[in-house]
Amino acid sequence: MNVKQHRNVVLFIAASLDGYIATKDDSLEWLFQVDGEGDNGFAAFYETVDTVLMGKRTYDWIMEQGMQEFPYKNKQSYVFTRSSVTDMDNVKFVSDDVSDFIQHLKHGEGKDVWIVGGGELLHTFLQEKLLDELILTVAPTILGNGIPLFKKGDYQLDLFLKKTKRFNQFVELHYEVKR
Repeated sequence: MNVKQHRNVVLFIAASLDGYIATKDDSLEWLFQVDGEGDNGFAAFYETVDTVLMGKRTYDWIMEQGMQEFPYKNKQSYVFTRSSVTDMDNVKFVSDDVSDFIQHLKHGEGKDVWIVGGGELLHTFLQEKLLDELILTVAPTILGNGIPLFKKGDYQLDLFLKKTKRFNQFVELHYEVKR
């Protein structure tokens, strides 16, 4: 009997206490000034996914960080973009309808799917009700301004708190989306 496996789409992200994922100039330096514990749960989470999604702005930011290689090369990586971009060795660029693309991914076989970022892509996922879980690591920092985790919009998401974890000064909140 061939049973289809349902893959969850998960947002795993860190934010300041006031809800920002980066400063106005895209800096994450504030995040590295907080005393964490090990990798703050990243490696354990990373093993639960085999597919990575991000917007073009997030991809460009990653590529501008001077890394010697793409950090998610051992995962299937998709970058959503409105422009025509040629696929790379480790990345496929997608300009298809986000909802159709994600439904196809969710009903395929494999591990969970991770939304790396950013805010624009997440906003689409929230509006289209494509998110299954949200793992938010809150840093005890107030930025006052920056790139918000959640954009204002005409959507509502009801969540169920599955668990919390503490990584020294960080707190991880793991939510499941109520259906």
